[in-house]
Amino acid sequence: MGLFNKLLGNASEISIEKLNEKYSRLLIENEQIELGFALFRDLFMFTNYRLLLIDVQGITGSKVEYKSLPYKNISRFSLETAGTFDLDAELKIWISSENTPSVSKRFNKSIDVYEVQKYLASKVMK
Repeated sequence: MGLFNKLLGNASEISIEKLNEKYSRLLIENEQIELGFALFRDLFMFTNYRLLLIDVQGITGSKVEYKSLPYKNISRFSLETAGTFDLDAELKIWISSENTPSVSKRFNKSIDVYEVQKYLASKVMK
C-alpha cells in the first residue's frame, strides 16, 4: 500500500538518518532535520529553522527545486483530518498575507497528523 499512497500523493515518513545522508549539504550551521516526509519523488522536511520543500522535476529527475520557508513567514496553517471514507489528512500552510495556501500536503493514515500539527505550531507560534 506504500507505493499506492505515494502515487496518490500521500506523504509517508522518512527516517532522519536517510534525509541527513542525502540533504545535509542544504543545512546551515546548527540546523538539524527534525521531521521528513516523501511524496513519490518529492520530499518535504521540517528543520529547527525552516520548512524545506524538495520538488524533483522532469522525467529524469535531474532538475530539483529546493524551496525554503522560514517559520517566521508562515502566517497560518490548517489541518483536515481523515474521515471514514476519506483516507488521507491534509495540511495547508499560508505564507505571509497570501489568500491561498502556499503549501498543501496530504498524509496517509499511518502518519499522526496531530503530531505534525503540534510540531508546526511549536515552531510558528513562538
